[in-house]
Amino acid sequence: MAEVLKQADFLPVSLKDRDRFREHYRQYPVVHSDNTLANLLCWNHYAHYRRAFVRDCIVLSSTIEGKTKFRSPIGPRDPELLQDVIDLAVREGDDAPLIMLDPESKAWIEAAWPGISLYPDRDFFDYVYLSSDLADLPGRRYFSTRRHFNRFRRDYSYTAEPISADAIDEVREFLLVWCDWKDCDSVPILAYEKDAVLYAIDHFEDLGLCGCAIRIGGTIGAISVAGKLNGDTAVVHFEKGLPDTYRGIYRAINIETAKMLKNKYQYINRECDMGAAGLRESKTRYHPHHMVEVHVAPREELGRIGHGVKG
Repeated sequence: MAEVLKQADFLPVSLKDRDRFREHYRQYPVVHSDNTLANLLCWNHYAHYRRAFVRDCIVLSSTIEGKTKFRSPIGPRDPELLQDVIDLAVREGDDAPLIMLDPESKAWIEAAWPGISLYPDRDFFDYVYLSSDLADLPGRRYFSTRRHFNRFRRDYSYTAEPISADAIDEVREFLLVWCDWKDCDSVPILAYEKDAVLYAIDHFEDLGLCGCAIRIGGTIGAISVAGKLNGDTAVVHFEKGLPDTYRGIYRAINIETAKMLKNKYQYINRECDMGAAGLRESKTRYHPHHMVEVHVAPREELGRIGHGVKG
């Protein structure tokens, strides 16, 4: 019998894990942005992500403000490992200690334990769009967005370019200006975001990231940072701009990033809205093709599950 999974089996996610994650995700593609190595590393200082390589699977956990959650295994279905993760989550996790970031895991658990109550966490649903929709703004439903973008193009003479290695220092300087404008250091979550986006830029090539920069008068006014999620989907990890200086700059960087990505990816994942009303309205306005739903299992539900997971 395999050893019982323990908290000590988990180690902090590290850039040294890159090649193993890449190879694993080639075999077992992920669909939610928060499973990407880029997100795990960029936000590690906030969420304290840890990983366990168990048999042919990767198991992830996060600890935010002292509350720990575990994720369903990424890899081939292993009923014994799933049971171990659930038992560990009950022992070591918070009040909702198991999180499912893909519909297949949810379906597997529901099939294994009919009647189990799993609850959606809407704040962390990822928004996924057709890249051609974001790039081309077709049809009547994008009329208002097209109108505002056309106004931006009339107001500003700008260029959009991929972020190159030669521009990294300039992008970093722009981000420091953006952080100063947002007063990042005085708001804890913005301070974490500042560190996250700067980590992405400092490890741009190591993480296989790409991005777009908009210049107005030769000066960067907005940037995006994106990467591969799976074979047909890119994920936009960050979009930063100076709307007080350049009205409509966020629409522009969204559209120009999509133009850059659409020939390679059918879909663009623009991550979740974290429950922020303004962000939810903004992301909904672009008419997502679908959402990647997130579900959690409460401790009391997991606690009543006996050993022996059905395949």
